[in-house]
Amino acid sequence: GKKSDHQDIRKPGYQVIRTLKQMQENKNSTNPEKTVAGFEKLWVWQKAHHLMQEIHQFCKTLPKTEDFKLKDQIERCSSSVCDNIAEGHTAYYYKEKIKGFYIARKEAGETQNQLRKLLGKKYLSPELSQNWVEGYEEIIRGINGYVRYINKKKNSKKP
Repeated sequence: GKKSDHQDIRKPGYQVIRTLKQMQENKNSTNPEKTVAGFEKLWVWQKAHHLMQEIHQFCKTLPKTEDFKLKDQIERCSSSVCDNIAEGHTAYYYKEKIKGFYIARKEAGETQNQLRKLLGKKYLSPELSQNWVEGYEEIIRGINGYVRYINKKKNSKKP
């Protein structure tokens, strides 16, 4: 996003406003591109995907002794954030959409915990750890915004 977007991130309701603005932009888009899945347009998925790629690249530098321990775990949970955002977005029923987003949120929290473990074992610098943890915090807030939006939409459909 723009620098001004980043400065507004802590404002109450910012994530909801950003989410609604993006959904409206996607709705009004005249882009004929048909190969991009709907979830790939979501900024939370884009952010999660970018962080996942960075983490997977970083994991290549970890010692072999961590292959089936920390490395495997952080690769799985960082991937799962993206997977569940995609699953939640593409689900048909509101309940299933929310379930996918809730799982993505839990996986984002688990990824933050795994990053703290990497920091504790001195594999990761405090700066990079903090950057990634904050990135996942932004994703969690964005997911919360999507869930609020879906709940409002769901509740407005009831007679």
